[in-house]
Amino acid sequence: MQAIAREFNLSETVFVFEPQNARNTKQVRIFTPGEEVPFAGHPTVGTACVLAAIGEVVLKDQSADIVLEEGVGDVPVAIKTTGSGWYAELSAARPPEFRPCPVSFADVAAMVSLEIADLDLAVYPLEAVSCGLPFLFVPVRTLAAMQRIRLNPAKWEAGLKDAWARQIYLFTTGTVARDCDFHARMLAPALGITEDPATGSAATAFAGYLGRLPGCADGSLKVVVEQGLEMGRPSKMFISAEINGAAATNIRVGGHTVLVTQGSLTL
Repeated sequence: MQAIAREFNLSETVFVFEPQNARNTKQVRIFTPGEEVPFAGHPTVGTACVLAAIGEVVLKDQSADIVLEEGVGDVPVAIKTTGSGWYAELSAARPPEFRPCPVSFADVAAMVSLEIADLDLAVYPLEAVSCGLPFLFVPVRTLAAMQRIRLNPAKWEAGLKDAWARQIYLFTTGTVARDCDFHARMLAPALGITEDPATGSAATAFAGYLGRLPGCADGSLKVVVEQGLEMGRPSKMFISAEINGAAATNIRVGGHTVLVTQGSLTL
C-alpha cells in the first residue's frame, strides 16, 4: 500500500476494506507518499462520496449516514447528493488535544520564509493541536504574507522533524473568496507532502484551536476555510462545532466533491 501511495504521489491514497465491526460501513487505511496516517479529513470525505457514487452505500432520500473505521477510531460521515456531485461531512472521532509550540516564534517564521512581524500573535497563539493528527497552528497577518510562504527544509528539520506536531498549518483572516472566514496553507514534509490543497484533519483541530480563543463565545461555531489556491487546486471546507467553556465538542468538517477519474492499477 505504501508503494502504491508513493507511485500515485497524491496527498493521500485510501485503501478500503470490509469493516472489523459489522455495524460499521468500511475500514479504511490512509497513506501519504511518506507514511500511513491514522486520520485524514479530505480522504475521509472523498472516500465516503466515492462509496456512494459507486453504489457501495445505499442512499435514502439522497442522503446516507455511514461510519468509517480509521486508525483514530470510528469516524461518522453524513453524505448527500448535490446538483453537481456530492457533499460529505465527517465528525471528529477524538476531542482536541493541545500542546505548546516547541520552538521560538523566530524559528517558526524562518521555517516558512517569513519574519516575526508577519505573524499575527496579538490574538492568535502559536499552538499545536490534534484531533487524531497533530498540527502546529501559525497565524499570519496578511494574505500577501501567506502568498510569500516557502518552506525552508533545513529550518523545519532542525525545529520540528522530531516534534509531536510536525505539520505546519498557517492561516489568516484575509481571504480571496468573500464567503470564507480564513485562508489556509498546510505544509507537511514529514508526510512526503510539500503542500496539501485541503486538510480536513487540520480543520477539525482548527475548531478546537478557535474555541479556546478568549473572544470565542459559547454556542455554535461555524467557519469556512479556503485552501489550495496557491497550488492552483482551490478547496473550501465548512467547519462547525459547539463551544462550551472554551472547549469545542461535536466538531464537524464537510466539503463538496466531484468524481473526476476512474482507472485500474496493474501490479
